[in-house]
Amino acid sequence: MLLKPLSALQQYAVVTANYWAFTLTDGALRMLVVFHFHELGYSTLEIAFLFLFYEFFGIITNLYGGYLGARFGLRLTLWAGTLMQVGALLMLIPVADSWPKWWSVAYVMLAQAISGVAKDLNKMSAKSAIKTVVPETPNDQNQGEKQLFKWVAILTGSKNALKGVGFFLGGILLTSIGFNAAVAVMAAALFLAFLLTLVLPAEIGRMKQTPAFSSLFSKSRGINVLSLARFFLFGARDVWFVVALPVFLQAALGWRFWEVGGFMGLWVIGYGIIQAAAPNLRRLWGKGEPPGVAAVEFWSACLTAIPALIAIALWRQVGNPGLAVVVGLAVFGVVFAMNSSIHSYMVLAYTDAESVSLNVGFYYMANAAGRLLGTVLSGGLFLVGGMQACLWASALLVGAAWLVSGRLPPPLRRSAI
Repeated sequence: MLLKPLSALQQYAVVTANYWAFTLTDGALRMLVVFHFHELGYSTLEIAFLFLFYEFFGIITNLYGGYLGARFGLRLTLWAGTLMQVGALLMLIPVADSWPKWWSVAYVMLAQAISGVAKDLNKMSAKSAIKTVVPETPNDQNQGEKQLFKWVAILTGSKNALKGVGFFLGGILLTSIGFNAAVAVMAAALFLAFLLTLVLPAEIGRMKQTPAFSSLFSKSRGINVLSLARFFLFGARDVWFVVALPVFLQAALGWRFWEVGGFMGLWVIGYGIIQAAAPNLRRLWGKGEPPGVAAVEFWSACLTAIPALIAIALWRQVGNPGLAVVVGLAVFGVVFAMNSSIHSYMVLAYTDAESVSLNVGFYYMANAAGRLLGTVLSGGLFLVGGMQACLWASALLVGAAWLVSGRLPPPLRRSAI
């Protein structure tokens, strides 16, 4: 007896559930690696290099993963990403404290490379799938765009909220059961999530005609400009968030591992909630239309000032440095979440369902490149100039994102801020 085909909403639910499970392990793994190797005496620059391949191979994966998704379907790329993450987690179990430092770094970099490929295959597949399953509204295009913005916001926001839970989970697992047991538990849980995706249809996201290899590089001005803005935006976040912030909180302020993991987890949870609520928040100030170019410019301009103000507070030693960073980070998170949510909608507004995985893959290639830049700068700048240097770099990168955003063409529908 054949099973009834899944509805669009059921497909969305399956993809989202897998994405949630993956995100939990990805966030927890990040905290586990940072804290475990910092505890072993690694410098912030050495810890940053542990994630170098994670981000580098994410760039390649997003570029070629979009092509694979268009040719073979998003179900295949979703499967591949989930199973590769399971393998990457299992690889980390044999890592021993007694290994020579150079061997540990090389081995963990390899495992992180596989994890980076897995993460971006999974993310590209999940976010591309929204465009293929969102209900069509041929008689009301504006309503269709509102629905797309809502679905994108829910997926992106919930993903980041769960990544925050993952940060907290990583700190708790490291404290309670240790590094090796933690990655083993996460691998088992993620494999169960993979089994859920076996019900997805094979044709989801597959192009009717085999895409040309040259189509890897987007020819759309909107996609290209938005991708460049995304590069600077995520470089600005990770230049102080990935390595510098957890080490600053632990080493400079004396926070314990679970406190750092808990705080960063709460930040990402709040960031995710703001992303998910972005359509409703826009309606609160009378912006019922889907966002457009003006919204991207406005939120980028607002974000530029925040890391600069935090850096000035640290430089002038205004009040408690911990309070300045915590409050500043909260404000940064709210504004960054609005930026990111609108970006995630805009990339789908610039594309069509037929070529969505190619364009989303290209866009997230730029996202991964920005994270790579931010990760390396986070470790290096913190080593030579502390948190202030990282914050000034963040302000410059957000400023670059704002300038680039001014060259965005309008999507299908114009919108005010």
